[in-house]
Amino acid sequence: MADALLWLLSGMWSGVAGLFYVLTHLGQVLNFSEPENILRLVFYGASVEFFFIFFNIFVVVFAIGIFSHAFLWRVVIGLETFANIVGRTAAWAGLIMVLQQVMVVFLQSIFRVAEISVGPFGLEFTQTVGWYSDGLKLYNAIVVCMCCAWTFTQGGHVRVDLVYSGVSHRAKRVIDMFGSLCFMLPAMLLTWFYAWFFLWRHLINPPVNASDPLERTLAKAVAFRWNVETISFSPSGFNAYFLFKVLILIFCFMMIVQAVAFFFRSYLEFREGEASAGKGHDKDSLGDPDAERAAEIH
Repeated sequence: MADALLWLLSGMWSGVAGLFYVLTHLGQVLNFSEPENILRLVFYGASVEFFFIFFNIFVVVFAIGIFSHAFLWRVVIGLETFANIVGRTAAWAGLIMVLQQVMVVFLQSIFRVAEISVGPFGLEFTQTVGWYSDGLKLYNAIVVCMCCAWTFTQGGHVRVDLVYSGVSHRAKRVIDMFGSLCFMLPAMLLTWFYAWFFLWRHLINPPVNASDPLERTLAKAVAFRWNVETISFSPSGFNAYFLFKVLILIFCFMMIVQAVAFFFRSYLEFREGEASAGKGHDKDSLGDPDAERAAEIH
């Protein structure tokens, strides 16, 4: 027990020291012309020190919120607004996907073209029809990864409810807090850890490993070079699959943020009672108030 407490305290201190270093050496940290700085970003992007920076911010915000519910409500509403804006914007990728599919079918079937050129603002971009057709998967990935937190905020995910609906308001909030801390956050943090190195192994050489210490990671700066993945899984197909790996990290970040917001909201609704349920919630509207009211009742 003492060892675990000592590890926690030392980790929190390393998080404070790491955040202080970043803020006081921001120019050096963001100087990506130096290979060592890039490799340092790779190492710390999924490190224990980075986790404790996040953990310290979470603890400080929660501690302030215990004494100032108004402050914590502003944090919750701000984080939920962020998810709503990103999700509602990314949802337009679904429309773009449909329009691009129509364009591909129309030009390929009727005009029998082999290439499609797009030239907005005088910048011509030419790719094969197969590239545009194969790239439709990217729009689907954008909708899934960038709209998931928005759907969660709106309560749109499917629930497997065995006991939740039958318990009291405060018991529901306890279940929500427990689920956020013990299931949602650990799963997303673990996914971030693996996705982070999965991305960088397809962007740079020599390849980086999650098990390498900082010294071994920085030693690779001598042979550092960019090696952005440009493979395609079909002839003349979409060749920017590294973007899918970027989207995995965006998905993890968005869901981590919303797990924190959900925990804070659940705590506030637990403390303030049933009257605070849904407070400040920016619920999407389909334009039929009667149908929405009936859905809320059911």
